[in-house]
Amino acid sequence: MLDQLNTGFPQVENMTGSQARAAVAQRRVPVNNVDDVRSTVDTSVPSSDGAIPVRIYYPHGDPTEHRAGIVFCHGGGFVFCDIESHDGFCRAVARGTGAVVVSVDYRRAPEHSAPAAAIDAFTAYCWVVEHGAGLGIDPTRIAVAGDSAGGNLAAVTAILCRDRAVTAPAAQLLLYPAIDPTFETDSYRRYGSGYFNTRAAMEWYWRQYLGNLEGDLGGGAKRFDPPYLVAPARADSHADLPPAVIATAGLDPLHSEGCDYASRLHDAGVRVVHRDFPGLFHGFMTIQSFAPAARARDLVCGDLRELLDAKGS
Repeated sequence: MLDQLNTGFPQVENMTGSQARAAVAQRRVPVNNVDDVRSTVDTSVPSSDGAIPVRIYYPHGDPTEHRAGIVFCHGGGFVFCDIESHDGFCRAVARGTGAVVVSVDYRRAPEHSAPAAAIDAFTAYCWVVEHGAGLGIDPTRIAVAGDSAGGNLAAVTAILCRDRAVTAPAAQLLLYPAIDPTFETDSYRRYGSGYFNTRAAMEWYWRQYLGNLEGDLGGGAKRFDPPYLVAPARADSHADLPPAVIATAGLDPLHSEGCDYASRLHDAGVRVVHRDFPGLFHGFMTIQSFAPAARARDLVCGDLRELLDAKGS
């Protein structure tokens, strides 16, 4: 699988944002699990920066029942992917958790640099909380979730809710999240090339998101007030955040920062379920045809469902 990914994935670091989007979109495979959900609804969330498209996935079962909700932010290096790229994954998560999933089509870099994506994610979460009853969602049982760059946005949303005194998510699901624009970790040294997601690509992603900064991208995060708007590890405190399910992949350049964030939350008194998959690579969980991905999804969906059910009991 790694050989196929290394050979076939475009070298986005040599492209513009629009070129990278087109190249990645060409690799998209048809969704083969449409029946995992009862129905979907495409709508939009109003905001001061323009409407934010969302797709709502309703699981099978009693349509009058108010279920748990998941506000999901897709990965894609803050630059590419969208609702369609993660459509099959969101269907699988709705089925695996029994929750209503709301997938957010946030603004992407470089046309919209940080913290536009994070503000969109936060705005969409607040909208789902406010309109939960009408969406068939229990507003007290809403999680934030995301993979890779989307994991960053979910983590930032959880902190923003705490600091802005907004109804806190019941849980946060962070799948191999991009936590901080620094590249000198152990996993970057070990797996920065040859394991699908590369250091060169990650530096390019962060540069697009932070505003095409040159030089020290980690230092560039200091331009934001507060810095956790782009780098959730840089919050002054991680206390009083929602329980977290964090998945990391052992062959991923982001492995160290994901493990570090799990430790930061745990040390701050946050309940953490950390699922580490030592022999797997970045992005594996959204590959629908990959058997280990299906087993991993079952695990994290079970973990998240347990947290959301506990909130409702």
